[in-house]
Amino acid sequence: MHYDLLIRRGTVIDGTKAPRFEADVAVENGRIARVGDLAGATADVVIDAAGQVVAPGFIDSHTHDDQAVLSRADMSFKVSQGVTTVVAGNCGISAAPLRQDMALPMPLDLLDAPPGQRYTTFRAYLEALRHQPSAVNVAALVGHSTLRAVTMESLEREATGAEIAAMRGLLEEALEAGAIGLSTGTFYPPAVKATTEEIIEVGRPLTGAQALYVTHMRDESSRVMEALEETFRIGRELGIPVVVSHHKVQNKPNFGRSRETLPFIRETMGRQKVCLDCYPYTAGSTMIRTDRGMLDGRVLIASSEPHPECAGRDLGDIAREWGVPEPEAARRLQPGTAIYFLMDEDDVQRILAFDETMVGSDGIPVGDKPHPRLWGTFPRVLGHYSRDVSLFPLETAVWKMTGLTARNFGLAGRGTIAEGQHADLVVFDAATIRDAATYENPTQPADGIHSVVVNGTVAWQQGRHTGARSGQVITRQPTTA
Repeated sequence: MHYDLLIRRGTVIDGTKAPRFEADVAVENGRIARVGDLAGATADVVIDAAGQVVAPGFIDSHTHDDQAVLSRADMSFKVSQGVTTVVAGNCGISAAPLRQDMALPMPLDLLDAPPGQRYTTFRAYLEALRHQPSAVNVAALVGHSTLRAVTMESLEREATGAEIAAMRGLLEEALEAGAIGLSTGTFYPPAVKATTEEIIEVGRPLTGAQALYVTHMRDESSRVMEALEETFRIGRELGIPVVVSHHKVQNKPNFGRSRETLPFIRETMGRQKVCLDCYPYTAGSTMIRTDRGMLDGRVLIASSEPHPECAGRDLGDIAREWGVPEPEAARRLQPGTAIYFLMDEDDVQRILAFDETMVGSDGIPVGDKPHPRLWGTFPRVLGHYSRDVSLFPLETAVWKMTGLTARNFGLAGRGTIAEGQHADLVVFDAATIRDAATYENPTQPADGIHSVVVNGTVAWQQGRHTGARSGQVITRQPTTA
């Protein structure tokens, strides 16, 4: 047999948590055609994977790549670490629908979507992606904060009945166009005033579509249990799956509370569909803000519009240099992004090791000094936490970033290596894979990634991008599994 692509002599970890096995993998017309001993086969492109692991392409369950998949379509910061699919539109922030002339409140302006380069409907956004493919597949959520911003004159209040109806109509249009669900970010100023009832009423169309409710919860600190209860109530009221985004417990008084949150999540999973993801770092990153205890730990400035020269510097050093308190220095640096060291390593490991936790980078693709998770998340899980810390076997690590995520998000035909599946594949060296991105040098490609294949086309090989743009728009196909 002759194939388009043949990966020879690799060790297959298939994304199901099953034990690894030796096999060749053949690809034809963008799909996996055969898995097994293909010693007599030939192909247009042959990859020798001897001594390497062949796994499904990694699915980044939580990204803010909405605009980057168009403006930085090579997506080197993702394909270089083996990511072949991104879930965009998180934390209530999506690239559509937007008005061309509207001012984008923080954190919506992190989308980096200037006037004239915006999409007034979700359908127009997805069509742009189909017309101008990215190097990765995209599954997109519509953001509740985006719906609020495009609908309401003031975000400093609850929505009226008419505004809720207007947002519900926009959500219906987005779901019909191919959005996989609704995300919220009630932690952020544009949605702080949104009530639980508002979210439920806006989200009514999710029920018929069996779409997802994905949330950056109202609180990940002292009131985290209340926030979980609100999240689960919304899922119950709408009869749909919920995804707790980047689960964490932050600020020192709450260190260790994952011992409280995870059993509650596990118990609730017995009654309703609940999913969660996390990133493998003790620091988070978001807009520069001075409230909610965000300045209680070390703060590293990632980007600043008025003071770009401060990127990569500690807020404390900047404040001392300017002779002002840290909150005042932070205000002067706004708008911009920062990295906040607010989590405990034991909590990070406990949440990451929880059976059902998916892996999501939550990287923000703006500025020269982003959080290293943008470039390093997936190799960090495989190298540091699986191999070096022995938090879980490699088969489990791969499952957390492939098969589990595809199942939870309804990404049919993705996430596992089996005949008939889309040929999203990554070849890596289990002995050397590691994240090279650091807080000081955050844009370094990972070590140990040999080849990355997206829909049957090689996108990354031996440390170089091939220039391929073979990504597809993925829509949700719910399963009962």
